[in-house]
Amino acid sequence: MSESKQDESFKVVDRRLFTAEGEFRKDVAEQQDRERETAPAASKTKATGAATATAPGMASSAGASALAGNTAPLEAVPAEVPAVEPAADAPKRSAVFENLIRSLGQNAAMLLGGYADPRTGQPVLDLEGAREMIDMLDALREKTQGNLAAEEDTLLLDVLGNLKLAFMEMAKAAAKHEKTQSQH
Repeated sequence: MSESKQDESFKVVDRRLFTAEGEFRKDVAEQQDRERETAPAASKTKATGAATATAPGMASSAGASALAGNTAPLEAVPAEVPAVEPAADAPKRSAVFENLIRSLGQNAAMLLGGYADPRTGQPVLDLEGAREMIDMLDALREKTQGNLAAEEDTLLLDVLGNLKLAFMEMAKAAAKHEKTQSQH
């Protein structure tokens, strides 16, 4: 029976939007774009009808390790994922909506120190502004739940997760910095 079972191997992919120094990683966003663009073409060439296998608890255990002190979660992605044809009534993917999510995410990342102010060269850190942007993305997810294509929902969840984690890290760092400033 084990001979007929496919080899289920996983590849760990680092999808954090920020480096350890708090800088925005454009290569991750570009790689995600390329993967999403090639996914529809690959699904047409592969056999249909197979179900996608997901490892239960992978995302939650990665998130838990991030909260336990690691810098950010890593996703476990199956190395070979069989293609699944979307249902006829499934929501269609919208590039405009995905661009809206990325735009809001990049603005929040900018406010979390991901970009330098062109006038001063110093990173911009506006925790309250970043919180508002994250809240907007949360509201967008809540109001569109059930109406998004799978790729859009995944993108929104990824952006929100990365931003919330970065917000927590920056808030901790800002509190620590204020504490050391008040002691001196």
